[in-house]
Amino acid sequence: MSNATGTSTRIDITPLAGEIGAVISGVAAAAPPDDETIAQVRQALLEHKVIFLRDQRLDYPTQVAFARRFGPLTLGHPTLASPPGQPLLEEIDSSKGVRANNWHTDVTFLDRPPAFTLLRAVVIPPVGGDTIWANTVTAYDSLPDELRDLADRLRIVHTNAYDYAAVTGREERADPVLAEKRREFVSTVYQTEHPAVRVHPETGERSLLLGGFARTIDGYGPQASRDLIRILQDHITRPEHTVRWQWRVGDLAIWDNRATQHYAIFDYGTAHRRGERVTVAGPVPVGVDGRPSVPLTGEASAYYAGAA
Repeated sequence: MSNATGTSTRIDITPLAGEIGAVISGVAAAAPPDDETIAQVRQALLEHKVIFLRDQRLDYPTQVAFARRFGPLTLGHPTLASPPGQPLLEEIDSSKGVRANNWHTDVTFLDRPPAFTLLRAVVIPPVGGDTIWANTVTAYDSLPDELRDLADRLRIVHTNAYDYAAVTGREERADPVLAEKRREFVSTVYQTEHPAVRVHPETGERSLLLGGFARTIDGYGPQASRDLIRILQDHITRPEHTVRWQWRVGDLAIWDNRATQHYAIFDYGTAHRRGERVTVAGPVPVGVDGRPSVPLTGEASAYYAGAA
């Protein structure tokens, strides 16, 4: 356990795994915290990639107010509707057909994926429903030299009309709620070309930018693209790079979307699982060669309206 002490606030930081994750205590997100506390939380977030605050008493206004301390906010989602009167919120609600049970970095099909995501647990199944995060910085650092050099030069097209939006079995095809949510997800198709390796704008670290929205690699055919993406993706999600969180109602998870992927495990059957998410706007990713991401399809200015 490490301690950070300010003039009026002390937070405790307890690492959870060797390469990613920490529990933060001594912070009441709804208080609101002072600037020094926010600076300490942000530093812990940059260091540990995902942090967890237990027993937070948040609602929509206080969650939004706390999230704004880390930067301007986006709308809830580029294609999915937010609840009435809560435009900055995305519902992660199993009863409404929302499941994030694949490895992904949030909203990489746009040219400005969020910088940070703040997700609070509202309804948690009695068993199951954990989430796993992977550290895409240590994944990059541990690549074999030859593969790392190749990754530095790759450009990958990400789209929402791929993988995460695909129906994967008979049960999903027969579920009208899930089918409608997937149709809404691809109601506007986006495509963006990203570097496979981005340089973190705050830490300078290099991280792999992949996940379930990654589709093809510029200059490679479909089969070679799939093979290379699979090799890199499998390396990211090795257990050594991950941390698993068992949720309780009132938990608040905050992750650096520029340095992680995550996977919400769907192992709770018909039980109800609900989280409420807001996201901090991020910059355009830049590769190791200085080239930025490039939007190819879809116009997303409305998504950033919350950042204005």
